[in-house]
Amino acid sequence: MDSSEEELCAALTRVALAGDGVVLGLSMAFFAIRTWLRFYSQSRAVHQLEDIRVSRIADLRELISTMETKPLVIVRGKVNSKFSLDSQWRRKEDGLLITHNGASKAVIIQRTQTCLYNEWRGLLGFSSDLRGLLGWGSLKEQVTASIQKVPFVLTDSQGLSTGSFVHIDLSDSKHPLPLATVYHQLHPVQASPFTFLQAIFGRGYPVGILDEEKILPPGKEITAVGVLDTALDKQPVIKSSKQLPLFLTELTKEQFMVEIAAHTRVLLWTGIIFSTCAVGILGYAFIRNWKKYKEWRLDRERRREQDRLSADRVDEDVSDVPDGELCVICLLRRRRAAFLHCGHLVCCVHCAQRVEQDINARCPVCRQDVNGIIRIYDP
Repeated sequence: MDSSEEELCAALTRVALAGDGVVLGLSMAFFAIRTWLRFYSQSRAVHQLEDIRVSRIADLRELISTMETKPLVIVRGKVNSKFSLDSQWRRKEDGLLITHNGASKAVIIQRTQTCLYNEWRGLLGFSSDLRGLLGWGSLKEQVTASIQKVPFVLTDSQGLSTGSFVHIDLSDSKHPLPLATVYHQLHPVQASPFTFLQAIFGRGYPVGILDEEKILPPGKEITAVGVLDTALDKQPVIKSSKQLPLFLTELTKEQFMVEIAAHTRVLLWTGIIFSTCAVGILGYAFIRNWKKYKEWRLDRERRREQDRLSADRVDEDVSDVPDGELCVICLLRRRRAAFLHCGHLVCCVHCAQRVEQDINARCPVCRQDVNGIIRIYDP
């Protein structure tokens, strides 16, 4: 870890522990709220999906005509290119994308290039991957991705027939796609003389480029979960729903319901842990800051009292004060405070306040209860 990242780490630690942990507690509370929101979203999605039956693709046209609103549907079918439905395309291979090596055809091709950095901690035992720890993008992996796709449909398992397919709309979808890896190759990067110095101090240096290619091939059987609508050609189309955690998946309904339920339980326990930590840290910070506030207020009152006492003294010489006017408690200052309700003027202001603050406040002369004091000034 270099000096700049050490300074950044120290600054983040100071910020997190500021106010005896208030910032850290608020951060934990923020993550807890986000986790609970995701948990409620997942729980609502589970309840919605439990009530939906898997529909046949041939029944979707009738289903959308009988529903006043756009319903949520679950369908399972095989992937086919939309161009294969048109009469001018005689072969199934027409209208498909081809991988860079020409070995596979697909309706979606995603190519990813990942620059891999070393994970060695160096001779000093430090790693410079602080940005990856903070979620700002790891030095060990820098990814560039490109995606190509053509319009495709889902058809019944029996094959293509008029009215037995449904369009898939990926325009607004941010859900993961059920892609299969067809190309996976690591290209090493030649080391330079400067690489050795980087390795000694734990600095990341590139060791290779990982080239991957994933596709969604035609004929693959997948499940679509989304909102049923009508396309421009009057055919049914399924669009993604932001309220659901998935759109296209290889799993059947039973399989992805089990997976979503497991993820919901993880969110539940994560929310409980974050909430407990947030309450504990914020409670500790509140108690510490409340004690500091009371100490600060007490110190402020003491300073004010000392300022008042110092103003009262004004070079007062005890030898010049008659015996009958000295405080009966300290015998150092002039009597300047009378007790309520007995009215005895026997103490200085400082000693009178100490008597008043006592649990069992009584006049030192008559032993009556003291309800307050009145300061007496010289005429």
